[in-house]
Amino acid sequence: MCGRYVLHSSKRIKLPGYRTSELPFEARYNIAPTQDVPAIVDFGNGPEARLLKWGLIPSWSNDGKGFINARAETLEQKPAFSDSFRLRRCLIPADGFFEWQRSGKQKRPFYFQARNDSLLMFAGVWDTWRLRGESIISCAIITTSANELVGELHNRMPAILPPEVHEAWLNATTNRVELMRMLKPFPAALMKTYPVSSNVNSVENDRADLLARVDVEVGQTPSLF
Repeated sequence: MCGRYVLHSSKRIKLPGYRTSELPFEARYNIAPTQDVPAIVDFGNGPEARLLKWGLIPSWSNDGKGFINARAETLEQKPAFSDSFRLRRCLIPADGFFEWQRSGKQKRPFYFQARNDSLLMFAGVWDTWRLRGESIISCAIITTSANELVGELHNRMPAILPPEVHEAWLNATTNRVELMRMLKPFPAALMKTYPVSSNVNSVENDRADLLARVDVEVGQTPSLF
């Protein structure tokens, strides 16, 4: 799954046909569910950056419950995501994401990013929920099976799309077979990881030093990596 991620270099977003606009988003180092996050969407006038709530609320929801992740394998079967996968896809930029190594009661966070430090684009879906005059546009990050690197800690990871398929992912005419083919594990050889401070465990902490490497913390065992 993907439950926390980082975006501190949103100005590096490059997408053919992307309509640049001011995006009120400061550098973030511990983005969590229910928060507003930048996404690249196409509402019919070309790709643009918008802030969406992380946690997709289906348009038909009665309780406003959101889903932060959507499994690639069941996108077409789950009512919460099937229409969005067909009609409302987005790209969610990230510099990296966190995953946790569990050992007994301990949870040790690791930071995953591109080996060349480039910006990643998570595959996402979005929807609009309305109730009693309230309107929320929200999104979910699509997950797929983990590659060999992430798989040391968890069996799922965000579906990361390479630049050559970004346009096709947002294009409403792209067929489902091609779309599903995109949702595969990102190559482990193109990624790197290292342990970070357990301070990231609290959503109250959101600062650059959360990305500093911390090999061993007091009361914890050494890293497996």
